[in-house]
Amino acid sequence: MKKTSIVILFLISGLFAQEYCAGEQISLSHQNEEHVVGAGYDNYESGDIFKLADWNGDLNGGQYHVIFIDMSNSW
Repeated sequence: MKKTSIVILFLISGLFAQEYCAGEQISLSHQNEEHVVGAGYDNYESGDIFKLADWNGDLNGGQYHVIFIDMSNSW
């Protein structure tokens, strides 16, 4: 029973995973999702909201920025 539950959980989590690799373009729907700032930096405070579209020159009026997002964990 426990193994079956783990397999089902693994399969369900795979359905909701979204992965982008280096060089791939992020879809417009994902660029417009709101994200909460976890740690303040530069002009952002912890708890502020931002969208990746804010950094896309095609969507923000012509100011292009290069973004590197490292999403890793310690587990």
